[in-house]
Order: sequence, then C-alpha cells, then structure tokens
Amino acid sequence: MARRLLWAALALTPLTVALDLATNPSKVVLFGLSAAALVPLAWLVGESTEHTAEHTGARIGALLNASFGNAPEVIIALFAIADVLPNVVRGSLAGSVISNMLLVLGAALIAGVDRRALLVQLGLVFFAVVLLLIPSVPGWHGNPDRHSLALVSIGPAALLLVVYVVTTTVGVRTRARPDAEPRAGSWSLPVALAALGGATVGTAFVSEILVHSLKQFARTAGLTQFFISIVIVAIVGNAAEHGGAILIARRGKMRLATDIAVSSSAQVGLFVVPLVMLMSLAFSHPLTLSFRPIELITMGIAAFTAAAVVRDGCARRREGVLLVVLYGVMVVAFGLTPDRA
Repeated sequence: MARRLLWAALALTPLTVALDLATNPSKVVLFGLSAAALVPLAWLVGESTEHTAEHTGARIGALLNASFGNAPEVIIALFAIADVLPNVVRGSLAGSVISNMLLVLGAALIAGVDRRALLVQLGLVFFAVVLLLIPSVPGWHGNPDRHSLALVSIGPAALLLVVYVVTTTVGVRTRARPDAEPRAGSWSLPVALAALGGATVGTAFVSEILVHSLKQFARTAGLTQFFISIVIVAIVGNAAEHGGAILIARRGKMRLATDIAVSSSAQVGLFVVPLVMLMSLAFSHPLTLSFRPIELITMGIAAFTAAAVVRDGCARRREGVLLVVLYGVMVVAFGLTPDRA
C-alpha cells in the first residue's frame, strides 16, 4: 500500500512545475507542494540506487547515488551564481558536506560499516578543507569575491578535481564487483539507471522551485541569508539523496547507506565545489573559494567526528544520535551567525 502511494505521489512533481509555470501561486503553496514532491522523489532515488547496487556493488551504487543526488546542488549553485549570490553558493556547498556527514550518516549508523573505505573518504574531506584555506584566508580581509581571489581559487580547484578522479577510479576498480546476485524481481540495470536519472531531473526542478519559495518565506521569518544557504538550501539540494540513504538504512543495507552519506560529502568537497568554481569562470562574476571561518571549522569538525565514530568499524546507535545532535548544535550556531559583511 505504501509503495502504491509513493508511486502515485510522484505526480506531485509535474503538478508543482506546472503550477509554478502556468499560474502565480503564493510562495507558501509552492513551498508545501515542493516539499511534498521531494518525498516520493527521495524514495525513487533510494529505490533505483538499491536496484543499481545489486548489479554494480555497493561502492558504485553509492557513487551513482552521490553523483545523481548532487546534480541538483550543481544546478542550484549555477542559478545562484547567475544571480550574483556567491555567499549562498559557498554556504550551501559547505552545508551539504556537513549535513551528509552528521545528519544523514548519523541517521544511518545503526549497524557495522566498512571502516577502511569510509576513513579514506573522510580523510579526503579533511584534505579538501585544509586546501580551501589557500583562497579562504585572504578572503577574510577585504572583498571575498574580488577577481584576484577567483584566480587564486583555480589552482586548489584543479587539484581537488585531480585527487577526486584518481581516488574514485582506484576505489571503483578495487570494489567493482557486485556484493551479491540480484534478487528476484530486481529491476534491470538500464531500468534502474533510467529511474535514477528521471528522479534526479525531477528533483532539480522541484528543488529550484522550493529554493525560490524559501527565500521570501525566510525573509518573512527573519532568517539570515547565511542560515538559508548553509541549512535550508543545503538540505533541499540534497533532499532526495538524504532520504534515499535513510530509506536504504531502514531496510538494513547499512554498507550502502553509509557509503552514500560519506561518498556524497567527499564528492561535494572534491568534485562539486571545484566544478562549480571552474564553471563559474564563464559568468561575469566568477565564484571564489573564499569560505568563512565558521564554514571551514564546522566542515573540519564534522569530518573529524564522523571518522572518530567509524574508526573501530562498528558504529552504534548512540553514536549516530551523537552525530545528529552535533548537527543540531551547529544549526543553532548557524542561526546565531550574521551574514557576511
């Protein structure tokens, strides 16, 4: 029954898009419809990723989920760059890394995990944070979006992309075999990939509508642009991916669920961040990788804490609660942080 309702609820996606294009509804209505539409999309991403992993193995399945799940993040970032909102872009990217390592991983950690693979990826996130200090520190004084910082950002961005490609290639080659034979009733690989792609496209459209409706709602609620970007936009941009990982965890496939959460953080830090920066060179106001101290500090704390939790290869329920609580503390801190001057 629940599956039938979720399949039917997928109709909310074209309904939301059509309503946004054909009429002029209130932002409250668009927010409600968009949020509701993301729920079945999250389920479809999780469902298709699970079926894909039965053919490819957990590592590649997690990589595909992270790649498709982070596509809306890239799209939202490019829209924000076009609208000259660099602080929103940096905040949402930092928030994406943090929410995956704390909120999603915390919700999923209720059983044993693949310790070695996770520690490598968490180490890469920490490496990215350290490397981002190069363009960030000069941005703490003067205009953080000045052209000279955009030029300084190119080197770290290129290095992050190279490291990501090398480590991902090695990881896929060493863990490319399926973990088990596909079960009866599994989708074929082409069907699973098509469903994953379709869910990602729908998520991109719905996420953009939700972000636009959130801006006016946030202004009415008196929220800062920083809080909107690092918490709300970050969660919205990864809603389907987050939901998919949690749904997979509830089905007992903890290796895949934890791989998704950590793989997504690593991919954002080492692939999405530099990719968005390099693509922004085509715009009149390129994005600099000048992150605020609070963004770098919280990303570093998130990576260190997640590594401490999984280092023994056995993450317990209370440790997952610890990660979620830590994320809640950070959200409060974000809410008390003013916008960048």
